[in-house]
Amino acid sequence: MPGVSPLDVATGDNQPRTRADSGPGSALIERFEHVRARTLSLTTPLSAEDQVVQSMPDASPVKWHLAHTTWFFETFILARFDPDHAPFDERFGFLFNSYYEAVGPRRARPTRGLVTRPGLSEVRAYRRHVDEAMARVLRGDAGDDPELVALMDLGLAHEEQHQELILMDVLHLFAQMPGEPAYRRLATSAATDPGAPTYSRFTGGITAIGHEGPGFAFDNEQPRHRVFLGPFDLADRLTTNGEWLGFITDGGYQRPEFWLSDGWTVVQAQGWRHPGYWRDEGEGRWGEMTLTGLIPLDPHAPVRHVSFYEADAFARWSGARLPTEAEWEHASSELNPADGGYLNPDRLAPQSDPGGPGLRQMFGDLWQWTASAYLAYPGFAPGAGAVGEYNGKFMINQMVLRGGCCATPPDHVRATYRNFFQPHQRWMFSGVRLARDVSIDRKERDEFLKDVLAGLSQPQKTLPSKYFYDERGSALFEEICGLAEYYPTRTETALLREATPQMAAYISDNAALIEFGSGASVKTGLLLSAAPQLGAYIPVDISPDAVIPAARSIAAAYPRLEVEPVVGDFTKPIAAPQAALGRPRTGFFPGSTIGNFTEDEAVDFLIAAKTLLGPGAQFILGADLVKDEGVLVAAYDDARGVTAAFNLNLLGRINRELDGTLDLALFGHRAVWSPSDSRIEMHLVSRIAQTFMIAGQAISMTEGETIHTENSHKYTPESLERLAGRAGWRIGAQWISPEPTFGLFLLRDAGAGVQRDG
Repeated sequence: MPGVSPLDVATGDNQPRTRADSGPGSALIERFEHVRARTLSLTTPLSAEDQVVQSMPDASPVKWHLAHTTWFFETFILARFDPDHAPFDERFGFLFNSYYEAVGPRRARPTRGLVTRPGLSEVRAYRRHVDEAMARVLRGDAGDDPELVALMDLGLAHEEQHQELILMDVLHLFAQMPGEPAYRRLATSAATDPGAPTYSRFTGGITAIGHEGPGFAFDNEQPRHRVFLGPFDLADRLTTNGEWLGFITDGGYQRPEFWLSDGWTVVQAQGWRHPGYWRDEGEGRWGEMTLTGLIPLDPHAPVRHVSFYEADAFARWSGARLPTEAEWEHASSELNPADGGYLNPDRLAPQSDPGGPGLRQMFGDLWQWTASAYLAYPGFAPGAGAVGEYNGKFMINQMVLRGGCCATPPDHVRATYRNFFQPHQRWMFSGVRLARDVSIDRKERDEFLKDVLAGLSQPQKTLPSKYFYDERGSALFEEICGLAEYYPTRTETALLREATPQMAAYISDNAALIEFGSGASVKTGLLLSAAPQLGAYIPVDISPDAVIPAARSIAAAYPRLEVEPVVGDFTKPIAAPQAALGRPRTGFFPGSTIGNFTEDEAVDFLIAAKTLLGPGAQFILGADLVKDEGVLVAAYDDARGVTAAFNLNLLGRINRELDGTLDLALFGHRAVWSPSDSRIEMHLVSRIAQTFMIAGQAISMTEGETIHTENSHKYTPESLERLAGRAGWRIGAQWISPEPTFGLFLLRDAGAGVQRDG
């Protein structure tokens, strides 16, 4: 292949493929040939002698990897689906079985390097023989058999794992040789200084992790299940060599206070003083053994080849910790795994931090140690037969790593993918991402306490509804949105789908769309797709965990749109963002949040929005409308009791964060319609006369007394126009859904004239 590296096929970018015959199994044949060719391409830089040697008991000779992956297809597919197939060599079942007890005995792993026969040429002949037999099976009637397809998915993923193992084992082998040979010589360039580490904050709550289709996943990624996460911070990038040098300089490898007991024992026994492939060259100079040979240590590149014990000790020294695998998966859930730095023959090393906002280097580059032991998920069940030994029996004495690495084949890793190694091992391409616990900010706690005590001191006790949304409260509200009784979300979404083409006609060319309280920007795409003339999108939300990932997703989906997220309280005045300057502006506030404000608060918000949007601006506002009382009450007092749990969680939050002693069983949930105020009210009703403590202060309630927790005002078009008029707006257009009614209103600057647009 002139002009093409022999390793280019490792990524599949320049892979010459045999045209598979059409018919049963044709797509599988193409995948099979592609993966098998990539494995052979990885051996191109190696001599025959390189492929026979075993450098340590944990590693295997390259020749063994070539034979074992072939044995897998012969044993689990050909033996089952090709009745005429005869084993290539009866000895190979013993020599190249790895750990499948149900299949039969095998050669001990530490002695694989003592097997000089069969030779490399015979192993390659074995691969060709099995590949030809596999092609015949896949072209035959069995090619579409669901059981065969499932085994093929497993077999191909298995071979891709061994492709990574080949590079791991070759690097360890070459690191033992005099002269530090290179697997492939490549030019290197110094990484850019990433600066001090920054962190992204995640509020946690109830979330789901694990695989739930479609597509292939290993059994250890299943089943998908719910977990509770406390708030946490996650480092935006991987730890660098320079930061690790600080750990070394501070005596990190000599200070037992940073180490787990078993880790300290390993450090002492092995004499560890630095990561696995570092070389101390004296006078403060360090080198690092890599697949491209021995190179000067780059202080700005991510540190690699460290064990769990080292990663954990470094985290403790840093005043941080390692993330749990649930935290890691939750944080990565909005990212695209395909964007990582995977196996690339022109790099063969982790990429340095590319910079920019939010989480980086999450996928590819280096496997990231987590604080989680490798255990079965609730409800885990291994597969039937010998392939059921693939993962489950290793769920002991191992730690989980996430994310893939620079030796992982492209498209192999998912956000749910669980790698695992023993805590002392470090020949894999492993790195470190730090995490931190988040405690409640003292100022925030004091404000929470002040608001709670002030509200409970009133004749009509109240609690501010803004405190509903801690981790559990947010999760419960998501559940509420899916309830049959809770009409607002689905009614509004349906109305948006219908009305956005008409709304888009009101938006000027190159306008900036400013969305207030954007959250995850779930509904925004409906308007963005209908209004391609928009020049900028500016989501404003108090939660960076919501607005920053949402902005990244919007920017990726609409590459011609300038996206500038703003982290801030949208109910308070904010300065015009850079992306809004010089552009006409349209405000966007769908949903029915305006109904949670008092009338004065709503007017203040609309005035502040008008100031931000500027003279002649317009504002798309959502509002829930007055309707049958039974429909309204049911939406806020559902039959399953989810809204009741949401309301009661506010008391639970007081217990958790303000040292409260409230017994939630002594309170009931009540939702009532107040026609005089045109609002639904939510209350917590004291079932008995009682006294409880909050931060050391006693609060008493009589039987039947209530705590007023939320209002949700419902409007008519006329009452909304009066409200908007107080803030200097007029209604220019409106869209009303069928029952249960919801409204979207185009507000225009009243100073621009009061003629209605029809």
